[in-house]
Amino acid sequence: MRVVIAEDLFLLREGLSRLLTAHGCEIVAAVDNGPDLLAALLDQRPDVALVDVRLPPSFTDEGLRTALEARRQVPGLPVLVLSQYVEQLYARELLADQSGGVGYLLKDRVFSDETFVGALRRVAAGGTVLDPEVIAKLLGRRARDEPMAALSPREREVLALMAEGRSNSAIAQSLYVSEKAVSKHSTSIFIKLGLVPSDDDNRRVLAVLAYLNA
Repeated sequence: MRVVIAEDLFLLREGLSRLLTAHGCEIVAAVDNGPDLLAALLDQRPDVALVDVRLPPSFTDEGLRTALEARRQVPGLPVLVLSQYVEQLYARELLADQSGGVGYLLKDRVFSDETFVGALRRVAAGGTVLDPEVIAKLLGRRARDEPMAALSPREREVLALMAEGRSNSAIAQSLYVSEKAVSKHSTSIFIKLGLVPSDDDNRRVLAVLAYLNA
């Protein structure tokens, strides 16, 4: 798996490079600013980009904006955001794009290298990985009349676990309910969000993206 890393802190950038190399990844570029990130993504076309939100020169949302620009030029370019912050505007735009793998993890909630590398591989394969805390913060300012407001607390829990890429079996174990109950909750979520069955779309992913982008 070919990876581009964008992180402005030297020690963290080197640590991520060494960690991923130890897990069999090839680091094709490790940069510390937005312009170099865009150049690396367009030149190297990696399997996945690992991007911090706040990069030079602006130290605001440079990483996210650069990732979005790269995906406009290379549709479907997989991007996993790894940050201390949830930048709401551009995060919603990134996560609403259904052209390829996306993810958003918080640095202080990554607890093992196996889980982290697994998330990176899932995004590289076109999947979606979202930390439940990211979902909670992105949903914090939602209007009450939106369809998501109709979801019950249990359905919100199920949806958050879906966003982590968990199967119905794993969700059932986490919530201490039966798989049949999880299936019923999932069906209810799809109905409330207006997601009809389709051969072309994954309703589990669309449910999370609709939740974030409404």
